[in-house]
Amino acid sequence: MTIESLLDKLSLEDQVQILSGASFWSVEGPGIGTLRVTDGPNGARGGGSLVGGVKSAAFPVGIAIGATWNPELAREIGQAIAQEVKSKGAHVSLAPTVNIQRSVTNGRNFECYSEDPVLTAALAVGYVKGLQGEGISATIKHFAGNESEIERTTMSSDIDERSLREVYLIPFEAAVKEAGTWGIMSSYNKLNGTYTAESEWLLTKVLREDWGYDGIVMSDWFGSRTTAPTVNAGLDLEMPGPTRDRGEKLVQAVKDGLVSREKVREAAGNMLRLMARVGSLDDHRPHVEVADDRPEHRALIRRAGAEGAVLLKNDGLLPLTAQRIAVIGPNAAVAQIMGGGSAQLNPHYAVSPLEALQARGLQITHAPGCTNHRFEPLLKGAFTVEFFSDRQFGTLAATAPMESLMAFWFPPMAGNVDPANFSARIRGQVTTEAGLHRLGTYSAGFTRVFVDGKLIADASEGKWQKGRTFFEEGCDEVVGEITLTAGTHEILVEFVSKPSDNLAFAAMAVGLGRPMGDAEIAEAARIAAGAEVALVFVGRNGEWDTEGSDLQSIRLPGRQDELVSAVLKANPRTVVVLQTGGPVEMPWLDQAPAVLQAWYPGQEAGNAISDVLYGAEPSGRLAQTFPRLWSHNPTHSQDQEIYPGLNGHVRYEEGVFIGYRHYDKQGLEPLFPFGHGLSYTSFEMSDVVVAAGNGRASVTATVTNTGAREGTTVVQVYVGDPVASLPRPEKELKAFAKLTLAAGQSRRITLDLPPRAFAFWQDGWVVEAGEFVVSTGFSAADLRAKSVIRMGGRRLPV
Repeated sequence: MTIESLLDKLSLEDQVQILSGASFWSVEGPGIGTLRVTDGPNGARGGGSLVGGVKSAAFPVGIAIGATWNPELAREIGQAIAQEVKSKGAHVSLAPTVNIQRSVTNGRNFECYSEDPVLTAALAVGYVKGLQGEGISATIKHFAGNESEIERTTMSSDIDERSLREVYLIPFEAAVKEAGTWGIMSSYNKLNGTYTAESEWLLTKVLREDWGYDGIVMSDWFGSRTTAPTVNAGLDLEMPGPTRDRGEKLVQAVKDGLVSREKVREAAGNMLRLMARVGSLDDHRPHVEVADDRPEHRALIRRAGAEGAVLLKNDGLLPLTAQRIAVIGPNAAVAQIMGGGSAQLNPHYAVSPLEALQARGLQITHAPGCTNHRFEPLLKGAFTVEFFSDRQFGTLAATAPMESLMAFWFPPMAGNVDPANFSARIRGQVTTEAGLHRLGTYSAGFTRVFVDGKLIADASEGKWQKGRTFFEEGCDEVVGEITLTAGTHEILVEFVSKPSDNLAFAAMAVGLGRPMGDAEIAEAARIAAGAEVALVFVGRNGEWDTEGSDLQSIRLPGRQDELVSAVLKANPRTVVVLQTGGPVEMPWLDQAPAVLQAWYPGQEAGNAISDVLYGAEPSGRLAQTFPRLWSHNPTHSQDQEIYPGLNGHVRYEEGVFIGYRHYDKQGLEPLFPFGHGLSYTSFEMSDVVVAAGNGRASVTATVTNTGAREGTTVVQVYVGDPVASLPRPEKELKAFAKLTLAAGQSRRITLDLPPRAFAFWQDGWVVEAGEFVVSTGFSAADLRAKSVIRMGGRRLPV
């Protein structure tokens, strides 16, 4: 049966039904199967809450995949995640995230691949091909202009069309034209004053008319705010369900002439086409989720995590042979595997660096030295929650176990309670050491926390104030101090829901920790002094690098810089291992002989890091420039309209000059340039030849491994247009290739530069006649050859 004949059988009401979710994670229609979706992009969480749920494989985060510069590896990961999606009974992965890293403080940078559109596009194409080759739909997101988490549900990203076309839309365009993505998700924000979900220019003119897209466009969760404007703009699917703005409202809008029958039919046809592509039209199986812990996925995650690690600095200390080491830092004994927000999942397991190093049979001393948490450490254990179907703890609706004191509650909830109108009591016990403790809570709702019957942390109604947690729906952490005896203590949490401003959910978290100070840093320095080599594991975690909140600084949180300096002073043979979702300032860099950026590499985190420290090739290259100071970033401005935004608008004043393009323009030397990454061997480039003809060009070069061991490098080609009618960057990445060579081996490679590599946007793609500079090297700052070629002028197809 064709899509058209199936549409003919569906009434208006039936067609409308499949244009909105039936539940939080599914779409259903009369006489057809159920379409199920699951969050990504570093795995497949399945249905249910953002915390807990059926276990899944946790893959490296986006910025770690970006650092691999390996589209083929991205394809492998997409293929594996497709298998994970199937294990969760779903058909659609809400991934990948391909927004551009405009700011170094964007809380969601960890999810994105790069500051560069060409690199992002290549990786996105690989990922999408991997997913959809297995029959699982990708959902490229967030379309478009979602480069900050500040007021993201209401902020207007004001971006000129040239910058959109040359930078921010490039990954989406490539996913449509080269990978044939079946799904796209609109962003929460406005674009130039219009919500993206209501932008006919974006969803119809650009996406369907210019690019020829034939898939679906779905809203981000609760990101559809109207009926007729979204349907008319080209938003096919409102998520999640039950519907707020479609259903009977859309049927009435058709009857009132606000939406045409043809527009509804077109959207319904897009939905049916997607369901046919993923095989859900006739899928009436019960929804079953399983924890499918595959050995091949374990191996892939470990390999990918190591491949994305970037060796920023090495004065000969790495790779290690030391057997007696000090393992120090707040990220040493904790597996930092992913960022926060909708990308979270419940991993099969998580290997910390300390565990992985212990498995090597090394002699290890360990000290945390300091903390780096944003919130007090989450309380975990055996807790019981009672749900009441009102806000007064009146009518008991259900009882359920909890494994930790963090919860996201959205429909369907236990006892069918309404997340906007319920209350809950959570009880349990915690065992502590004697001494001063800090108890903290933050919540999207009103919370009070008692220890042994005493109120310690109070975020109840009247005291609760909106802050920067839980997607900007929660309060900032409220902390109380309490001195506890050694032993077991009773915990009671009272929670009362509140109306949500933009998202229909309730949430809370409670943590308990002990403060650290000078004594802990001194102890870390002491054990460092007695070791052959000290390893300091510092950085951030998913509390800092998270959806819903931008960073306030790119300094390491807490006293980590002090810790690193103290350890370096105690033992000059110290390796600093960073785990962050983006750049950090490094005031201690000159004293550090070796620095490794490991990102959040998934559930095999510790093993991947240990592999690189003890000899696996660190073939990662920076996909985002590391500035010396946050103030060097183009979004660090005295003008709040540029960042973080003012009066509901954020102005992309820098235009196309973001990332390395900005540092080139301003003459700023970064801490580490775009594309930078060291190897355990050395490479040379020779005999570079650039040939031009028929509106395109090619670069051919010989790359030689001049070291004593096998190694991997990335050849990068940049194009500059020094004399142009519009201001253009000094150079732009246009091609790259990753290659592995044995010791002494040479290889001749050729990289193609299509006509678009020389074009800019001016009411269409334009190549101006004249000279272009083609630079080839190993990073944006390590260019080994430059050639000047002439190109004829022409206009290119959109």
